[in-house]
Amino acid sequence: MYSGITQGIFLVSAVDKQPGIIHYEVLLNSVLIEGLKIGASINVDGVCQTVTQIEGSTVCFSAMAETCRLTSLKDLFAGRKVSIERSLRYGDEIGGHEVAGHVTGVATISKILPTENNLTITLQCPNEWMKFILYKGFIAVDGSSLTIGETDPQGFFNIHLIPETLRITNLGNKQVGDLVNIELDRTTQTIVATVERIVSHPVG
Repeated sequence: MYSGITQGIFLVSAVDKQPGIIHYEVLLNSVLIEGLKIGASINVDGVCQTVTQIEGSTVCFSAMAETCRLTSLKDLFAGRKVSIERSLRYGDEIGGHEVAGHVTGVATISKILPTENNLTITLQCPNEWMKFILYKGFIAVDGSSLTIGETDPQGFFNIHLIPETLRITNLGNKQVGDLVNIELDRTTQTIVATVERIVSHPVG
């Protein structure tokens, strides 16, 4: 489980793409390496990944075919930077919202609007997701817990990024047409699905 508060962006140092799996390495700092063990879970660009090997500051992961199908990890290359968050410990402060690292799918950046003090990004996603994407609700974009801005039922929604978010994430470096990993808020999904089920099958 994660809080959606990214702890920084880190370099992918090696990528080995094989049929059905991608092995890759990320260079982490001393803070994130401390206490890290093989088998631990780390949020990589919003995707929950298991640590398979640790060599100094180099941490190794493997992304299976299903993960690659649903996420942007299929496009990894050496030299790319990824957003990283260590998993929560009991007692940690949750500054964002509960994020599982189970990506729903990818959205496409359709517009980027810089302003004096922030950045607005418009994302396009499948229309069927929009019933779960509500104005002022939660969403995880590349693992970062964000508040949803304006929405369009045709499959568009905005996120507004403050300077601190731009500093610790990759989102400020994205371009129109880039893909980002989306994890819909599970509480919202549960509520919407429950209401739909009750409306479809009323009691009495």
